[in-house]
Formats: sequence, structure tokens, C-alpha cells
Amino acid sequence: MKKIAVILSGCGVSDGAEIHEATLALLAIRKAGCDYSVFAPDKEQTDVVNHYTGANVQEKRNILVEAARIARGRALPLAELNPEKFDAIVFPGGFGVAKNLSDFAYKGENYSVIPEVEKVLRKANELKKPIGAMCISPVLLAKVFKGCKITLGAVSDASKAAEKNGAEHVVVGHGETVVDEKYRLVTTPAYMLNANIEQIAESADNLIKELLKLI
Repeated sequence: MKKIAVILSGCGVSDGAEIHEATLALLAIRKAGCDYSVFAPDKEQTDVVNHYTGANVQEKRNILVEAARIARGRALPLAELNPEKFDAIVFPGGFGVAKNLSDFAYKGENYSVIPEVEKVLRKANELKKPIGAMCISPVLLAKVFKGCKITLGAVSDASKAAEKNGAEHVVVGHGETVVDEKYRLVTTPAYMLNANIEQIAESADNLIKELLKLI
């Protein structure tokens, strides 16, 4: 059975992992006959958002602890992820990618990827392990893999920032994927487009199908 590492950035679209994308990615992995393990950085979130009001709140939350909500308690520290033990890596989206896994939300095109994530990406690439990224997560790939081909859906500030960092951006529609054969990457826009949950499921299914072809 193929094993896929899923990296989350917390819990909740505004300050962590997008829950629909994360859950439907896990479901797509199981539907494809594979198993998964969930990882997240063991550190404090950049901010905390009240998802009912949309306002920032003055409290502290740990990314790993929050990710464990989605993983039903079975989340592991990202520092423990060894890409050699997995067949592929998947990143669901959510603003946590731009706040906790990188500083894209604050620095725009001059962003950086946190060292823990960059280390995993580079090691996976070195081992020729394919990497899947949904929604905003392809910005991580754009920064680490110079000249890679990705999609963030439509033309946007995010896609322009990715291009300024050397990526080739491809415009696609709901549920579609873009495959970079050189770096072994699969990306899909998910909620970067004005999608519904059925379209997110389609994105997740297609991402995993294309990812498995690269294994």
C-alpha cells in the first residue's frame, strides 16, 4: 500500500489548513487505495482568527495541536517526517500555508518558506518523490523549485508573485490539475477559484490520481 504524507498548517481556512481541502484530500487518498499520515509544524501560529466574525483574536494556538483536530489526534511533528518512508507528499491549502508554512501573506512576492517545509520539499525532490499542492500551497513550490510549472487557478496577485519568483503559471478551471514532469509536481486550484465543496472533491480526486501516476 502506498503511503502519502499530508502536511497541514493548522485548522481553519483563515489561519490554518482549509478543512474541506484537507479532509477531501485524505478521503481521496483512501479511495485510491493508499494510506496517509498527517504532519504539521510544532510551533505557534502566526495569528488566530475567529472564523465566525473574521476578526483576529488575542490568543495563542499551536499549529500541530490544531492540525490534530482534523487528524482525529493522529498528527505528528513535521520535524519527524522522513520522505524516504513515504511515496508522495501532499499540501492542502488554507491561509495557514501563507501565514504558518511561509510568510507569503505578509511579504507578497518577497516571501520565504519556513526551513522545515523547505527541507521536506528538497529531500522529497532529491528522492524523486512526487509532491501535490492544492489552493495556495503551490506558492511553496514556486519558491523552492525555480522554474517549476504550477497552477493557482486564475491570474491573481498570488499567481503573479509565483511568476516573479520564476514559476510558470498555467490558468485552469475547476477540478483541473497541472503536472510538472521535471520536478514531479501536481497542483490544483481548489478554493483559489470560487468553488463549491463538490468541486473541491473533484480537485482532490484528480490531484491524487495524477500524483499516483508519478510514483
